[in-house]
Amino acid sequence: MAESKYSKYVVTDLIVPEEKQKIAEAYSKYATRILWMDENVVEGAFHMNTAWYVKAATTLEDKPHVHDADEIIGFFGSDPNNPHDLGGELEIWLEDEKQVINRSALLFVPAGMRHCPLILKRVDRPIFHFTTVPGGRYIKDEK
Repeated sequence: MAESKYSKYVVTDLIVPEEKQKIAEAYSKYATRILWMDENVVEGAFHMNTAWYVKAATTLEDKPHVHDADEIIGFFGSDPNNPHDLGGELEIWLEDEKQVINRSALLFVPAGMRHCPLILKRVDRPIFHFTTVPGGRYIKDEK
């Protein structure tokens, strides 16, 4: 993209934080990261991560953790004729409750709520996934 006054706010290339680069090979066994946004990519930005889940797996989010900020987690099916069909099934824990997701879904995780593990039980078609945290970076405290 040509440089302009506001082009610094447009991110089209994946810039992965160093701590996520260390797990990239293991992550690629079940997902393809698309783009990452945080204050290190664009000054002043909050965190957002996007990926396609492509294979059933126990994810790298295999331990419960908390954040000091709210988080929204999204899972979307890839069939434009049936957008609510997830095209698979996943399991995610919110505190001590297992949630089974088989439809496109948004999850709101309040600050301090223990969540995960996240397990991709079945992936019939790619599942679009994102997380967003209003803090400048994705920081988790494993519990």
